[in-house]
Parts: sequence; structure tokens; C-alpha cells
Amino acid sequence: MSDEPQPQQGSHALAPEEPPTGPQGPNPGRPRRTGWRRLIPTWRMVLGTFVAGILLLVGLFALGYYLVKIPPANAAATKQSNVYLYADGTELARDGSVNRESVMLAQISRDAQHAALAAEDRDFYSESAVDPKAMVRAAWNTATGKGKQSGSTITQQYVKNYYLGQEQTVTRKVKEFFIAIKLDREKSKDHILEGYLNTSFFGRNAYGIQAAAQAYYGVDAKDLTIGQAAYLAALLNAPSQYDVIAHPENKAAAVARWNYVLDGMVKKHWLSEAQRQKATFPTPRQQVTATAMSGQRGYLVQSIKDYLVTNKIIDEDTLAGGGYRITTTLQKSKQDAFTKAVDDQLMSRLDKKNRKVDRFVRAGGVAIDPATGKVLAMYGGIDYTQQYVNNATRRDYQVGSTFKPIVFTSAVQNGARTQNGVTINPYTVYDGTDKRPVQGWTGGTYAPENEDNVSYGPITVRTATDDSVNAVYAQMAVDVGPSKVRQTAIDLGLPANTPDMNPYPSIALGTATASVLDMAEAYATLANHGEHGTYTLVEKISKDGKEDVELPHRAPEQVVSREAADTTTSMLRSVVDSGTATAAQAAGRPAAGKTGTAEADQAAWFAGYTPDLATVVAVMGQDPDTGRHESLYGAMGLDRVNGGGAPAEIWAQFTRTALEGEPVRDFDLRLQAGAEAYQEPPTDPTAQPPGDAVTPDIGGTTGDQTVPGQDQGQTDGGIPPTGGTDTTGSPGTGETPDTGGTTDGGGTTGDGGTTGDGGTTGDGGTTGPGWTTGAGGTTSAGGPTGNGAATGAGGTTGGSES
Repeated sequence: MSDEPQPQQGSHALAPEEPPTGPQGPNPGRPRRTGWRRLIPTWRMVLGTFVAGILLLVGLFALGYYLVKIPPANAAATKQSNVYLYADGTELARDGSVNRESVMLAQISRDAQHAALAAEDRDFYSESAVDPKAMVRAAWNTATGKGKQSGSTITQQYVKNYYLGQEQTVTRKVKEFFIAIKLDREKSKDHILEGYLNTSFFGRNAYGIQAAAQAYYGVDAKDLTIGQAAYLAALLNAPSQYDVIAHPENKAAAVARWNYVLDGMVKKHWLSEAQRQKATFPTPRQQVTATAMSGQRGYLVQSIKDYLVTNKIIDEDTLAGGGYRITTTLQKSKQDAFTKAVDDQLMSRLDKKNRKVDRFVRAGGVAIDPATGKVLAMYGGIDYTQQYVNNATRRDYQVGSTFKPIVFTSAVQNGARTQNGVTINPYTVYDGTDKRPVQGWTGGTYAPENEDNVSYGPITVRTATDDSVNAVYAQMAVDVGPSKVRQTAIDLGLPANTPDMNPYPSIALGTATASVLDMAEAYATLANHGEHGTYTLVEKISKDGKEDVELPHRAPEQVVSREAADTTTSMLRSVVDSGTATAAQAAGRPAAGKTGTAEADQAAWFAGYTPDLATVVAVMGQDPDTGRHESLYGAMGLDRVNGGGAPAEIWAQFTRTALEGEPVRDFDLRLQAGAEAYQEPPTDPTAQPPGDAVTPDIGGTTGDQTVPGQDQGQTDGGIPPTGGTDTTGSPGTGETPDTGGTTDGGGTTGDGGTTGDGGTTGDGGTTGPGWTTGAGGTTSAGGPTGNGAATGAGGTTGGSES
């Protein structure tokens, strides 16, 4: 080291370093985040998580794509039968034959191809195999209760139909997703569309569009018109429900779907606006089925399927997959008895060669055990292979006067009163004058006609029920409240969506078009003292011989009071004993029931029950070629077909046979307070209480006035009374003396014949309401009092008349 002194640093080197004032470095020191700011992720964290998520999804997608292989076709081509059994285990039917005929895409009309695309997947040729947006939207709609949505493209639907199955599981949906993507890469769009059209279910046991074209229109798929193709495409959404022949009540919905398809074709330029305007709805033909479903079997099997699908026990596609063993509640002996009763009392009387109207005659019937709600027998028509529509379940014929007991039940249930404040019971007196405007209704004038325009004058509810007096029941519906009447009908068992069951006074006249099955359920509730159980056609279901399917169960519920149901029953017993349904007495058991006739005599009904069996029978008129409703005038060589005729006769024979060997039970009734309290009118027509009005200004007239009891009975299916009635007023056959004779509210009798209010006697016996005639004398029309009933010769007391 040199001895020379080293140069000294300047004094500025020893001074403290000044903090930098220029720009900061790349990693400046920053204070740590404190407080709530520590909970917010940095942008680096967000970006990292997003990238990681994307990589994870890509990895899962790649893994799924690699692991999920396109499987061989499923067992649909060799699918199992569904086996249907009677309650005793004997076989009812099998529906295992698969109706499918695969064709090439070139053998399917272009209109049919485009219609299917317009209905199910309009962007099929331009979109990918899956539509994530649609899947998310469908999942959201399903989760939020907006209805079940598939969200599937045609490719996904084809994968489900051909490679997988109909089960609604996450595993199946995942497989469907990846197989659809692979298939879209390996197969052409035309190949996929061809497969889809050959595997889809169109109803009527038709798989594939070729089978569907034959089943619905009797043509090949290549010959389908625009309208026909659009209808078949509409069926893809709800095959059985949109079959307008099997379910005429759903025609409006089917036509709406058909229009949706055609509008979609126009929107995609597959159809011109001019062609669209020319298209008319093509009504499909009646179904022609295999003989395995002949007779009643086809009706029963279809009803069971509808029951399973409607009650969401098994969906339609899953059921069509087969493999189910279904034990029904139907009893073979009762089923055979029903068929024989219809044959004996109706079909054997038809002469289709010489009477055109006899070709229109149809019949439907249902029998239910009131205590359990089980359907024991059902008659759907003459033969499923000849008449496809089930007359027991269709909802397109008015129920007529069979609805009137529901109105009275509602009156008792709701404690209803007349316009003048009188409690409604069987002996409340109403004005039965023809075309009498109802009082207390603010919806406009309503003045219903009675059958044959007969005026009854003052008449008890019991007698008005016997004779189906429209004027009385329209007023009663207003007194109760039409909305309350409608609710009572629903409570008893009629569906809330029953067509034309609207809350107007006319509801009392049976404008609703409930099915025979619906009415049987309602009457079974009355027979069971107002307690409604679980209506069912199915006792047990197993899958592949081992898995039991859960069935719905509802504990019996007292939907109307016992007094309301039982008082109705007491009145309906009078209809059978002395009203319009005396033919039902041939059952040989205590019975209650009501006849009914639809508008223009297009249907005649009898709904009745014993303590052990509730049965409803309807005879209907329908043109077998056009499907149009037809009048039954002249059928069987009769002027009219009434509820007290063939329907009641069928009911009686069936009930007698079905309950043969069973102990005879009488009704155990608990009546409404006052339902049995009435005043016996004097048997001496000259013994009028003081102050009674003779010949009031309402009601019928003497002399040549048509006799209500007889004419109305004929109109509503009644059997003429044995006593007969002379309408000429000749002496000795119903002539009315001046001292207590027939008033405006009363008819005349012959030898103890029709009473003033329409009740009938044998030879001077007791009439429906309980009063007694002499040997040809006439009674007063007022009948029993109580609740302000009319007394004397038809006069009325303070305000009972409504």
C-alpha cells in the first residue's frame, strides 16, 4: 500500500441521503390493506380463479368427452310389454306390440320434415348438437314452477330415444350431452333427423312418422299434406293429449299447437303465407287397432294409461317403454255384467240396417265402490277396434238433470235460503212456472224453459226433483249462489276444469260436460254420506317384476256434511220410487238416482246408487263417420230415449247382477233438520183451511192443461204412472170439482193417478211428498207446509215461493 496520502471524498458524501423525488421504482413499498379492504379479492386473485375455473371446465369436458362413448341402440326395438291385470290377478290385456316402420329421410315428405323442425328445433341445421342457453332456461323454468321444460335439441332427443332411455336423472342428462356432441361430429344432420323421426312417439302406439301417418291418416309419410304433417308434428309435444279423436275436449289446445307449427314454417320460409292461409285442420280418422285391444280391453287400458299419466304416477314416455305389471281395481265379473246389461237393454234393440239413427247410438258406464273409491267396472263402447273414443271418460256431452242433486246438496251444505228467507229443504215450495225469470240474479234476465214448456205452479223441491223442473232449480242455484254450487260439484269429485261448468244460473240445468266417470265419482261421494275417498283404477304396479311404484293416496275427506249428502239421497230415493226412474226398481235393492237428458236429446243419463255401489250410465248420439253429435229421436224405434228408459234399465240389470249374493242393505240416513217435518194436507178436497187461496195466478191451469207429472216424466226418462191421466178433464177420469179441485199449481189424477205437483200414485196410494189421494180425487198442490210452504189449493203463505 502506498505511503502517499489518499485523496479525501467531498463533504457531500457524508451528508444524509435525500429521499427520491422522481418516479417510483417498479416495486414500490405499499402499506398493507387493513379493515374491510382485506376481504375484497385483488384483480390478480379474480383473474387467477377465473382462469383456473376455465381450465377445470375444459378438463372436465375433455374427460367426459373421452369417457362417454356412443353406446349401441337401446332395447326399444325389443321393448317389453306392459301387462294389465284384473283385481283377482287374471290377465286383462298386454300392449307390447310395437307399431314402428322405419323409413329413409327421402321417404318422408319435405313438409313433414320441416313441420317437425318447426315444432321442436327450428335452428337444427345451423346450431350445435346442444343448446346450453336452452338447457339453462329450461332448468330455470322447471325450478321456478313455470312447467317442465326439456331444453333439448333434436339431436339430444334422438340420443335419448335411440341410445339411452326416458328416465329423468342427472346421469342420463350428462350422457345425453356428450353423446349428442360426439354424434353431431360423426353423423350428418340428415342422418340424425331421419333417426329422430323414426324413433319418436306419436301416440296411438305409433313409433316413428311412418307408423303415425298410417295410424292417423292412412297414408304413407311421403304423402302427408302440409296440414297433416303439422298435426303429426304437434303431437310430438303431447301425443295422447293432442289426439282430438280420443280427447275431443282438448281440440282447442291441439289446434293452437298446430297453428304454432305452421307459423313456425312460415317464419323459417319453409311455407309461403298463401299456403299457410289455405291450410285447414285435418281431423284424423278413428283409430284402427289390433284385435288384442278389441272389446272393452282397449278402453280399459287407455283409461288406465290416462290415469297414470294424469296423476303423474308414470309419464307417458316412460310407460311406453314397457316392463310394467299393473294390477287394476276392475273386477272381471262386474265388467262382464256391465257389457251384458248394455247388450241386453240397448244393443239388442238396435236395427242399424233399417233405422239410420240407430247407427248413432253409443253407451258409456262406470261403477264405483262408494266406500273405497275403486272403479269396479267400466263400459267404454261397443268395441275399441270399431269405436275408438271411450264413452266413459269423454267430456263433451251435457250431463243434464243429473246435475240437479248437486245444486240441492250445495243448498243444504251452505244453509241456503230462498229469496224470501226460507231455509231450503225437500219441502220448500218454489214456483215451477215455465219461463219464469229467476229472481236475485244481476247478470241479466234468465228465464229457463221446463221440458215441453210445462208449468207446474207451486211445487215442492222434492217433487221438482222427481220431475226435473228447470224453473225451480235455476232459481235454487241463484239462491245458493252459482259459485258455491260449482265449488260443491268440485268437492264431490267433478274436475275444476270441467267444460262449461260456469257459475251462472244455467249450471243447475246440467250444461257442464262432465264425463260418466266424473259423475260416478260425485254420486259415489253422496252414497258415502259426503265422504270423498281416493278415486283409483290401479291397485298395484311393479316394474320388471320387482320394483313397486308408489301410488297416490288421499285420506277420505268429509267434503260435504253427512246431512247434506243424506238429505239429497232421501230425495233421490223418491225419484226411483215414484219419479222418472222407476225402471231402476228392477235392481231389487234400495236405490237412489236421477235421470237426465242433454240438449236436443243428444244424450240420456241415469246416475244412481245403492249403499254398496254407485253407477252412472249414459246413452249418447254420435255420427260414426263425422263424429258430430246427433239427436237420439227415433232410436230403438222410440220417440225419445230418456234417462228413465235404456240408461235406467241398464243400471238396474247391472246392479242386480253385480250385487248378486251380497246382503241387501238399506240406506242409513241422517237428514237435514226439518227435512222430515211436513204437514199432511187434508185428504178431503172440500176441507180447505180458512184463508187458503184457491186458484192463484201462477202455475198450471185446469181443463186441457198438460199434466206435469206425466209429460215431464216422459221428457226426462220417466215411466208413465199406472193410474194414467186424462187431460181432457172428463168426469170420472180426473175432472176437478169446484170445491177443492185442481188449482193452477196442481195437475189432475185418474184412478189415483198423477197428483197436482207431478207425483204419481198407483191406485190412490201415497205420492212422493207423502200426501194421499182418494180413489181418483185430486189433492191440493200446496202439499206439506213448514218453511212457509204452500197450503190448501195451491195458495202460498208468507214468501216461501221463489
